Amino acid sequence: MDATALSILGFAAVIAGGIASIVGFGIGSVLTPTLSLWIDAKLAVAAISIPHFIGTAWRFWLLKGRVDRRALWSFGIPSAVGGLAGALLHNVATSPSLLVLLAVLLLFVAAGELTGVSRRLVFRGPAAWIAGALSGALGGLVGNQGGLRAGGLLGFHMDRDTFVATVTAIGLLVDTARMPVYVALYGRELSGMLTAIAVSTAAVIIGTIVGGRVLRRIPDNRFRGVVAVLLAILGIWLLTRV
Repeated sequence: MDATALSILGFAAVIAGGIASIVGFGIGSVLTPTLSLWIDAKLAVAAISIPHFIGTAWRFWLLKGRVDRRALWSFGIPSAVGGLAGALLHNVATSPSLLVLLAVLLLFVAAGELTGVSRRLVFRGPAAWIAGALSGALGGLVGNQGGLRAGGLLGFHMDRDTFVATVTAIGLLVDTARMPVYVALYGRELSGMLTAIAVSTAAVIIGTIVGGRVLRRIPDNRFRGVVAVLLAILGIWLLTRV
């Protein structure tokens, strides 16, 4: 990648890290399509899994004391298992139709939250396990599961900081499960992309620091609306990438 491409990727990574600090998702959703402008989409998913993991780990370290353990175990563990399964199938099962499905689901969740319908939904027991596994599997396939995971966690009705911390913790579980698979599948190609990966990682961390300051300025009673709007924007943007 030339200097112009790296600059665009770095700028996108700052934005992605900032969004992720505010709502708990966005790194993969923004960076994977951006990097796909220059390389194969499957390789982009594998490459972005590295700055995604590091950025998520950094964010978790900052927020770890606020994690909702019930949501972590009932939704997060199945999500990690699903993410591993999706990553294993990534090389053979990825298709544009899956990206369309993800975008439609994000728009559906956003509409439900903005209209107030989803606020009556509560994920418990088997429903939480199923939602976690499906979001993880779809995310592993297309490399963009953060938004869907955040949408699912709206059903746990957490406060602002707990929501972001829990989304982050689950994201870290999923990254831990799927990243080794991507590295095993694309290790040779990734070794030739170290500069792009390093630029993305550094920029994501910068965005994470800035975004954390913005998060503290968002009133708790408006936070769910912010998440819903960003889910809708992400869904529309993903549809434009198909």
